[in-house]
Amino acid sequence: MTIAVDFDGTIVEHKYPEIGQERPFATETLRMLIADRHKLILWTVREGKLLEEAVEWCRERGVEFYAVNKDYPEETVDNNPYFSRKVKADLFIDDCNLGGLPDWGTIYDMVKHHKKWRHLIDEAAGHGHYQRQHQHSKKHWWNIF
Repeated sequence: MTIAVDFDGTIVEHKYPEIGQERPFATETLRMLIADRHKLILWTVREGKLLEEAVEWCRERGVEFYAVNKDYPEETVDNNPYFSRKVKADLFIDDCNLGGLPDWGTIYDMVKHHKKWRHLIDEAAGHGHYQRQHQHSKKHWWNIF
């Protein structure tokens, strides 16, 4: 799976243009996702020197991204006439997503086990997967004849 990961507010606390403190277990989880053979793309607003600092910060902690602000490492404006900073990924991890950023342990569990927010909400409410899969649809008056 290709996973795009934001930097500020997601991997580190939001202190832009500085680099904030690491969010608990962020780089450990990213290394686990890489070990699970996912392609991670650093997807950030940072450019130039600020981007280089973020990439180096991650590298020092053992996180090597498949690509940075592009779909694949070799992508350039010259070899892709449709080049866009709008990354194409299967999953985006960002602190500004709907519902906020879960903790990194939950993120790993969601990726590893292909869970969606709905699964987590059901589990928290005590509704198992079996119950949701086997719920009967609402009966309508026209179905009784």
